[in-house]
Amino acid sequence: MPAKDTIVIVCTANICRSPMAERLLSHALAAEKPPLNQLKVISAGVAAGHGHAATDHSITAMKKVGIDLADHVSQPLTQEMLDRALAVLTMTETHRALIQIGFERVPEHMHLFREFMNTDADSEIPDPYGQNFNNYVSSRDSMVEAIPSILRFLRTIAPAA
Repeated sequence: MPAKDTIVIVCTANICRSPMAERLLSHALAAEKPPLNQLKVISAGVAAGHGHAATDHSITAMKKVGIDLADHVSQPLTQEMLDRALAVLTMTETHRALIQIGFERVPEHMHLFREFMNTDADSEIPDPYGQNFNNYVSSRDSMVEAIPSILRFLRTIAPAA
């Protein structure tokens, strides 16, 4: 059984939401103490192709907060990724359901990215694909808002360093 050392972030095509969330969470984890700063973060899509760049609006939205997304390359979600996952964070309930029905084994911890927030705000992050730049900024900001609650959750499940 592979080590559970990865956080997998999932959206549809792995070119907008999950790449932004991957880089935001990686950035936040790098500032943490062990064992959190030792976790890997990857992103994938339930309907992703191989090798596509992040959208221009995603790249620009991340650049505005000092994070480079220009080197992102899309990838479909695989069973191997799920087997290594300490946790899977999805953008929508549909993504979670597709993983549950489409894969033989799913991690114990599979949650919405915004699920741990103590708020009445929407727990799903809508797909900005094909929309204007402000929708990408809104998606990014809803992810940033969720990061502290995700860090609190990960502290409760991360293996000891």
